[in-house]
Amino acid sequence: MGEGMNSSVAVTVNWDGVRNFHVSGKVEASSEPQDMRLQRMLGHLPALLHPQPKTVLVVGCGAGVTAGSFLVHPSVERVVICEIEPLIPQYVARYFPLENYEVVDDPRVEIVYDDARHFVLTTREKFDVITSDPIHPWMKGAATLYTQEYIELCRQHLNPGGVLTQWVPLYESNPDAVKSEVVTLFHVFPNGSIWGNDAQGRGYDTVFLALNEPLKIDVDKLIDRVNREDHARVARSMQEVGFLSVMDLLGTYAGSASDMAPWLKDAQINHDRNLRLQYLAGLGLNALREGAIYDDMLKHRTYPENLFIASERSQIELRRRLSPKVN
Repeated sequence: MGEGMNSSVAVTVNWDGVRNFHVSGKVEASSEPQDMRLQRMLGHLPALLHPQPKTVLVVGCGAGVTAGSFLVHPSVERVVICEIEPLIPQYVARYFPLENYEVVDDPRVEIVYDDARHFVLTTREKFDVITSDPIHPWMKGAATLYTQEYIELCRQHLNPGGVLTQWVPLYESNPDAVKSEVVTLFHVFPNGSIWGNDAQGRGYDTVFLALNEPLKIDVDKLIDRVNREDHARVARSMQEVGFLSVMDLLGTYAGSASDMAPWLKDAQINHDRNLRLQYLAGLGLNALREGAIYDDMLKHRTYPENLFIASERSQIELRRRLSPKVN
């Protein structure tokens, strides 16, 4: 444990060996299976859907798992981690060396100690991937990483063909807060998509993924890529969190802006000037509504005809995985 300049931090170990990283009393990351799956998704999804990512910006270090997941991709040359609290990369991330591939000691990694909004506003650098994994928006200051203005800043710092991912929590939240987060992201990235992470078969949290242009996924080429020898560490990293194949990863697709339009009809965009999300999200504190929220989202999902380029066999498999659930 330690008292930093911006927050207190602690790492605890449960009886079963699971490690939890706490920021000011709130668990921010852990080695729990569902958290590991989410943290790796935030890295592997954009890295695989970009043809050859070289530069990455990770907003928020946490346990370092998301940043570390980029290191196993052979094309990655530079990872910038922007973290406001120095204790987190210097001490906390070292309690998760197996999960984060010793990210803080990798020569490709630069750690910038700064407020994420200030860094993105002032840097001249652009990136192939930008991923944000902030804490829940009801925590002080976190809602500023869910505003239209922040997402627009990130968009401006993507290279051509660049990919953005953003964590959108469902647990300890409520439908109005989730809708506000999602509609804000879709407002900036109308070509975006939602990808789901479940826990024991129920909704848990999601990843928003977007490019400046429409996303096209060549499924069979992606399968071949992951099966190449130079991607062996990528495949192992995915398998460790339950993605035994590319199809397992693509099967987490949960919808597009057009799918979600009816669900988001009355949602309000989160702006810098009001940060209404910070207060709206607080109404979901300690709520256990993640399963119901995710089920509502999936009711609107349709098969994305224009997203996947695939052989007939692969299309059949994807349709099977993305077919409506029968309760």
